[in-house]
Amino acid sequence: MSNIDYIIAGLGNPGKEYEKTRHNVGFMALDCVANKLGVRISFDKFKSLYVQTNYNDKKILLLKPQTFMNLSGYSVLSAMSFYKISPEKVILIFDDISLPVGKIRIREKGSHGGHNGVKNIIALCSSENFPRIKVGIGNKPNDSWDLSDWVLSKFSEEEFEIINESMQSVYESIDFIINKKIDEAMNKFN
Repeated sequence: MSNIDYIIAGLGNPGKEYEKTRHNVGFMALDCVANKLGVRISFDKFKSLYVQTNYNDKKILLLKPQTFMNLSGYSVLSAMSFYKISPEKVILIFDDISLPVGKIRIREKGSHGGHNGVKNIIALCSSENFPRIKVGIGNKPNDSWDLSDWVLSKFSEEEFEIINESMQSVYESIDFIINKKIDEAMNKFN
């Protein structure tokens, strides 16, 4: 039996140069959760930085893969295997270009939707059954932007404020998901 009830994996890229970029909104969300819970994500294992803590009455593992976004599955699979956790107990938090900046969307499961980090997780774990919290980062302002340049660009000050405000909704939605109220979460936040 596992001594962890849920893994919450925020997706992003390691390194100072990627801080506060659109693609790192999953890391930002996890930092916000850790801050609210009074812990630091600083332990090194599972090709990740992580911390084990309590969220209400649940034991959770906050996981920030350090494999770079497109190889996030290696970290997630490593932690899942160690704790013998099923995909349904792994909440993914990641960026979504199809949503306006700061808008969140919760899904119980589904395809990768073109997100390479999620695509790698689904491929390595052989499942689409991951609950997920998508955080909107806005679409490219025009077709001349390369998609990778866009997701690796930094938020404007105004956008960053909106993202910071949305982190409270991400934090609250985790509570709904781990208490098996994902339908309520989708009704409230989607």
